[in-house]
Amino acid sequence: MVLHVHNVTKSFGDYTAVNELDFTIPEQEMFGLLGANGAGKTTTFRMIIGLLRPTKGEITWKGQQIDQSMSSLIGYLPEERGLYPKLKVSEQLLYFARLRGMSKADANKEMDVWLERFKVPEYKNKRVEELSKGNQQKIQLISSVLHKPKLLILDEPFSGLDPVNVEMLKEAVIDLRNQGTTIVFSSHRMEHVEELCENLCILQKGSPVVAGHLKDIKRSFGKKNVVVHADFNLDFLETFSGVTKVKTTMEGKVLQVVDETVAEKMLQALVPRGFVRKFELQEPSLNDIFIEKVGAAYE
Repeated sequence: MVLHVHNVTKSFGDYTAVNELDFTIPEQEMFGLLGANGAGKTTTFRMIIGLLRPTKGEITWKGQQIDQSMSSLIGYLPEERGLYPKLKVSEQLLYFARLRGMSKADANKEMDVWLERFKVPEYKNKRVEELSKGNQQKIQLISSVLHKPKLLILDEPFSGLDPVNVEMLKEAVIDLRNQGTTIVFSSHRMEHVEELCENLCILQKGSPVVAGHLKDIKRSFGKKNVVVHADFNLDFLETFSGVTKVKTTMEGKVLQVVDETVAEKMLQALVPRGFVRKFELQEPSLNDIFIEKVGAAYE
């Protein structure tokens, strides 16, 4: 095991931002840390990188307590962007790389590789304020990985990106993980978390309410989703016994049911009524679980 957050609490006066948080992340894994705004994610990230000290508990990296001496091992992409708008991209990236102990030659070499990968080499000598929000985000990510960190913290890394650039950055993050980087990842987009993370923790008001392997979390949730498309009115399904939630779509209905036996009875009730175009039993989505456990959808 590499990163261990052990019974960590962080208080600011009478306010407890993080309460009894405990998880371990093995090497070369992407771990999801989720929660609504104000849940304690950013405070946790700042403790992991050594900017804040826990009030109680400890955070260790390979058995050693994290402090400022480990800054060269850590990369951090904060949700609040921290680029200098008047500086050129190259000046900015070189500055951050040198802060993390890279030589100028190595930093320039890595910079060119990343700018080419993200298809923005022509922006190397432009000021940050001249770039679009999406391209600024690319530069921000490059600044957090240029020094080849062993531990990478990504807080909303895909914010402001169009779908093409989201895929580009996702591939880069997956490559970093495959090359041995341990990644702690936060996003308001549940589908990204489901695609990238095996294990996760959901925070509510600073306390973990769900934690573990994604497959185990879905299995223990119990409820399933049934997708129904048909050539007749499906409104009767909304009052069907065992249905806990209903969403109407252009094609039909998506119904949350308490278990698979409800789905079986539903199918039996549907068949005599006419042509059923689609009937599919699905695992609950991470968004379903989040809403149920935390009581609020992501904005």
